Amino acid sequence: MLPRFPAVTRSLSLAALLIAGPAAALELPLPPPGEDIVGQVHVIKAKYEDTFADIGTANDLGYLEMIAANPGVDPWLPGAGTEIILPTRFVLPPGPREGIVINLAEYRMYYFPKGESVVYTFPLGIGREGWGSPIANTRITAKTPNPTWTPPASIRKEHAEDGDILPTVVPAGPDNPLGPFKFTLGVPGYLIHGSNKKFGIGMRTSHGCFRMFNNNVLELSKMVPVGTPVRIINEPYKFGISAGKVYLEAHTPLDDQGNPSVVDKHTAVINALLKREDLANNLRMNWDMVRDVVAAEDGMPVEIAVPVENQGAAPMVTSIPPELQ
Repeated sequence: MLPRFPAVTRSLSLAALLIAGPAAALELPLPPPGEDIVGQVHVIKAKYEDTFADIGTANDLGYLEMIAANPGVDPWLPGAGTEIILPTRFVLPPGPREGIVINLAEYRMYYFPKGESVVYTFPLGIGREGWGSPIANTRITAKTPNPTWTPPASIRKEHAEDGDILPTVVPAGPDNPLGPFKFTLGVPGYLIHGSNKKFGIGMRTSHGCFRMFNNNVLELSKMVPVGTPVRIINEPYKFGISAGKVYLEAHTPLDDQGNPSVVDKHTAVINALLKREDLANNLRMNWDMVRDVVAAEDGMPVEIAVPVENQGAAPMVTSIPPELQ
């Protein structure tokens, strides 16, 4: 039986992390050619007053990914001494490792700076019900510090129905929902920007734009030039190789409107595997583990297979079992 949980690194407490304030971006070295996994899972012990929002802000993690990695733990009062898993190990998104890649299903951005062997990754808030974020290939078309906000008529109407009358223009400052910086995308009407709210990063809370922690968007603004390609995908199941083993990372699937999907999850994970032509027909697969990972949706890479050529034996399973078809 393959191990269910990856190795973790333990820290004594969250206190040392919080002393320095919000964390900088997770900067991780790229893996060797042919490999796909970066980072390491950590475990900390919470203090009495900690919440998942505090822990996420301090460690560049979104709210929902903290909940997924820590089932059964109260996100508002974990309790002093409670061990909290920080899901800071990632299978890199499929496709070219260039520019910005946003994966809606994991509420996360990856930035691959040109000519560097590192990746930066940030949690994101994405479009909520009725305001889904787009799936697209686009670019950064403009960068604007201290932006003003001109709410579109649709948003002004929505707020007015709740008795909140928005001005035609919101000036730059602490009350501006775009925060201290915005990136304009080539998809009309969509931005990557900061926020005037601490809560909502790593959730479905926006009107379709991509929200970041303010310290993150300011850090990104120093690294990303105009013209940078941006690829927006929706991949809940990511397969990756590390040290000769195959891993699966599973998230809750989202539909085209950004809501949890009722898609057949087993079919979806098989389709994701079939896209990896280098893996699909050459694995010693543990299908019981695959089922467990798909059911857990905890966002952490778990070993599920070994390539046949790496272990010198006939494949355990070379075809999809009937119950997963």
